Amino acid sequence: MNEIVRKTQPTVTHASLDPQDWNEFRALAHRMLDETIDSIANVRARPVWQPIPEDVRATFRTDVPRGPSGLADVYREFSESIAPYATGNVHPGFMGWVHGGGTAVGMLAEMLAAGLNANLGGRDHMPIEVERQIVDWMRRLFEFPEGASGIFVTGTSMANLMAVLVARTSALGALARQYGIGNDGALLTAYTSQAAHGCISRAMDIAGLGSDALRKIRVDADHRIDVAALRAQIAIDREVGFKPFLVTASAGTVDIGAIDDLKSLAQLCREEGIWFHVDGAFGALAILSPELAPLLGGIELADSIALDFHKWGQVPYDAGFLLVRDGEQHRQAFAQPAAYLRREARGLAAGAVWPCDLGPDLSRGFRALKTWFTLKTFGTERLGTVIARSCALAKYLETRVLAEPRLELLAPVNLNIVCFRYRAADEINREIVADIQESGIAAPSSTMLDGTFAIRAAIVNHRTDEGDIDALVSAVLEFGARRGGDGLIEVEAPPLAAQ
Repeated sequence: MNEIVRKTQPTVTHASLDPQDWNEFRALAHRMLDETIDSIANVRARPVWQPIPEDVRATFRTDVPRGPSGLADVYREFSESIAPYATGNVHPGFMGWVHGGGTAVGMLAEMLAAGLNANLGGRDHMPIEVERQIVDWMRRLFEFPEGASGIFVTGTSMANLMAVLVARTSALGALARQYGIGNDGALLTAYTSQAAHGCISRAMDIAGLGSDALRKIRVDADHRIDVAALRAQIAIDREVGFKPFLVTASAGTVDIGAIDDLKSLAQLCREEGIWFHVDGAFGALAILSPELAPLLGGIELADSIALDFHKWGQVPYDAGFLLVRDGEQHRQAFAQPAAYLRREARGLAAGAVWPCDLGPDLSRGFRALKTWFTLKTFGTERLGTVIARSCALAKYLETRVLAEPRLELLAPVNLNIVCFRYRAADEINREIVADIQESGIAAPSSTMLDGTFAIRAAIVNHRTDEGDIDALVSAVLEFGARRGGDGLIEVEAPPLAAQ
């Protein structure tokens, strides 16, 4: 009978996905690494960004690859069709959105993390200790108590959502996770400024509370939340039976980089018994600069802080982070016992609180390693200097704008973001932004301020210098002058690259 069973069993092919020739693989891997390092070292030799040709785009509309391809051929396709058409935030001329420039150190750390292939959902292994160390470092930097907790996430949009969920659980109790938000949940109201990032409203939506439950409070002349107006709105909501539960302050607003009055907001939230959260996507890391840290006075009083290491921290994407003052409240919002996640006294399943107890993900990459490498290699003092330098460059751009009659400054320069325009119609300014992007000289973005179209320069990249600022100003003036004619020009890339 056993002989029959053996004859009917299917043949199993024992074939690993490892290279058949490790020496050949090693040589190609070294070439990949060398060429990637060269691309970073010589980044100024190429355009910031360039449009994707239609024939290149079309090559990515092919069928599923059923058979294998040589690694060298796949890498060639990457080199020719992917790398040249990336976002461009590695380039010092990228000033559009608040994207960090990354570092070669962070790139190497990401490679090492991929080699370990660690899942940081839980269990007892050293990568989780690395993440816990960074949590402790952030706790110390922001003067949070020892019971604080923290976790790496994709970015501040996710961190802000998680903060809403922690605040919701704190307001309704842990049973709301089982029974739903109910009638009490329908009465919860949250508050932020009109200048806050749109992900706050989206977080309220995803959390099941509804975006209408978010009160967007007017801002003052400096684009900071009007604390008196906030206090009045909370009183009105309480009077009619609503239950205020969350205030989200901004430490660096998305449009101009304004920082709310964190001390006053912390005091108000303490008086009202409301969760105080700070969206510090990029601005929170100003804590690393002795020159800028005083602007964050009061952030140490927050119940939670969201930030991105991949912005001012220059860590390669993605590396968002949430820090919570009360680690037990954080855990109550997400922990979920399961037999397959049972904690043991010893062995691989041992350990303290696992990261999966502090967020929605069980499968998590080793984001902490590239952050650890960055912090260890450069130190907070040097990173703080880089952050202060980007703000100084923003002031330099401000002086260039104010000194040029053809340009107009549209908002105060609080940190590293400058909003200005060419003195012409909005439509011309809109075309100027696209012209500059397509030229490859620089990559500014745009926004609307008080109904006026603004050219927005967010200076985040540690490689950016005064020459890059000058090139942006020259490009705005040149394309503005051309658009001031018939409005139709041919853009060649890059016509001003030498400036």
